[in-house]
Amino acid sequence: MVAGWFAGDADDFTLLGTRCSACTSIFFPREDNWCRNPGCAGGDLAEIPLSRRGRVWSYTDSRYRPPSPYVTDPELPWEPCTLIAVELAAERIVVLGQAVPGVTVADLAVGAEVEVVPGVLHEDGERVWTTWRWRPTGVTA
Repeated sequence: MVAGWFAGDADDFTLLGTRCSACTSIFFPREDNWCRNPGCAGGDLAEIPLSRRGRVWSYTDSRYRPPSPYVTDPELPWEPCTLIAVELAAERIVVLGQAVPGVTVADLAVGAEVEVVPGVLHEDGERVWTTWRWRPTGVTA
């Protein structure tokens, strides 16, 4: 898990962003040092929870093992995944993430509503690395 990028679990899981007090720009991943808006002289950055639901802005599938510096075990078979870019209307940003397992590009359409849920990025015998996933609303898997 990346500390400070999300909080909660199950029904109260949410992504965490930051908002600049000067220009009101919102950032995800969060920014804790300076406003990334090039037109802003900068202001205090405050953590904010992002909308839990958004609309599919774009999507694709990843059918190959990404090259370095992506960390993956070459001894394990590559599992294709679906990637979704989700527009959070209230924040006026687009957040990229994987779909929940079992959701393919055939299950998606631009404009469809999705929600953020916790997911497992990787696990071994000692630890589970948590991430976020996008799930079409109305799907319980």
